[in-house]
Amino acid sequence: MYTKILVPLDGSELSECSLEHVKQAAVAGGISEVILLRVIEPLSPNDADTWSRSGYTIADAQNKNKVVANNYLSQAAQKLVNQGISARAEVMEGRAAESILDYAEKNKVELIIISTHGRSGISRWTFGSVADRVVRHSPIPVLVISPPGCRSGK
Repeated sequence: MYTKILVPLDGSELSECSLEHVKQAAVAGGISEVILLRVIEPLSPNDADTWSRSGYTIADAQNKNKVVANNYLSQAAQKLVNQGISARAEVMEGRAAESILDYAEKNKVELIIISTHGRSGISRWTFGSVADRVVRHSPIPVLVISPPGCRSGK
């Protein structure tokens, strides 16, 4: 049914819970390409200040974040490849939800599989929800994974 899927990962264990669903979809057949995407958001003023006090420029910090993201995604993609799933990694800079949606459109993705961190109340209002924004604005199907089995303490 879907041949090209996009899996946004933010580096957290909760985001990686979506990979189990990717594996199941791949076993069911038809998926020819899995793209793991990590979006590096612009540094906040506090983060930039912390990096600069440590002797780094904002460009140094962004480059370091890119290297870490590339290494993380490469390892995650390799795990899928080792299981016979065609996967590759992509790193972008920008706002997470908007970048995910832009990437999906430009690359003719047919399905987005994304985990939600399950925030509610004040923390959701404060931090927002990338998954929620993707669902609300995506013209393509989105499978949202609420990973209760991956939450610590459960």
